[in-house]
Amino acid sequence: MAMPEKPIRTNPSEELSNFPEIIELNVGGQVYITRYPTLISIPGSLLWEMFNEKNPGSLIQDSKGRFFIDRDGFLFRYVLDYMRDMQVVLPDHFPECGRLQREAEYFKLPELVKMLALKINKLNSPGNDLSQSDLEELSPSIDTMLNLSSSNTIPVTGPDNTLVMPTATGSDLKKAGFITIGYRGSYTLGRDSQTDAKFRRVARIMVCGKISLAKEVFGDTLNESRDPDRPPERYTSRYYLKFTFLEQAFDKLADAGFHMVACNSTGTCTVTHDQTDDKIWTSYTEYVFYRE
Repeated sequence: MAMPEKPIRTNPSEELSNFPEIIELNVGGQVYITRYPTLISIPGSLLWEMFNEKNPGSLIQDSKGRFFIDRDGFLFRYVLDYMRDMQVVLPDHFPECGRLQREAEYFKLPELVKMLALKINKLNSPGNDLSQSDLEELSPSIDTMLNLSSSNTIPVTGPDNTLVMPTATGSDLKKAGFITIGYRGSYTLGRDSQTDAKFRRVARIMVCGKISLAKEVFGDTLNESRDPDRPPERYTSRYYLKFTFLEQAFDKLADAGFHMVACNSTGTCTVTHDQTDDKIWTSYTEYVFYRE
């Protein structure tokens, strides 16, 4: 009696027919559309592991059925480019090499991690001839040191008539400038003129100012999704913070040497409750900070 032949195994894209050819991804709120073979093009990567699942229902999906990945949505474009072409081309003045390297590690792309490590090492190499774009990708402290050496440092003659350069402290190496933070809040004022215990409802703290200063002060707590890939010397009014505590923002600004120089606020009554006469007020407030 002849034994039935075993089915021949095909590649994953043929075997897992439950996945469509075109796949929509929601990565940190950003929507990407790509082909299924692209997502499984690098064996061992996180996306390869995810989309080798036999049941698409085992993956997290948003309300529109897109496969959801809780990572940086704007940096994912470079991860996807690498998976398409096995190379990545970064824009000029790209300041996010470190964060992109972290994303590459998360998505288990060791070759991309190596490529980014070489770029970071090149930028940090003291013997490297730096171009203007390379200088703008360096940390603010290095950039400030270069500025100080060309304009702000005054040579001093020592007792033995030798040239002595003043020792720069941490505060000396920090750039001067303004940062403005603002928020929209609301509070309830009742008939007895007592405000609600939860009077300050802050949905989002916005940050305006020079990009290099904002990144220096707030670091990873800064959400850049509304204004990504901006050169550090440019200004923005579209950043906001990942937390909603004003005092936490004040602490970070104070730690960086900023002090408040101005503030303003405006408020309007938007709703009056018919039965209780409670009034709901909304306000917009800005605080201006400066560092010399």
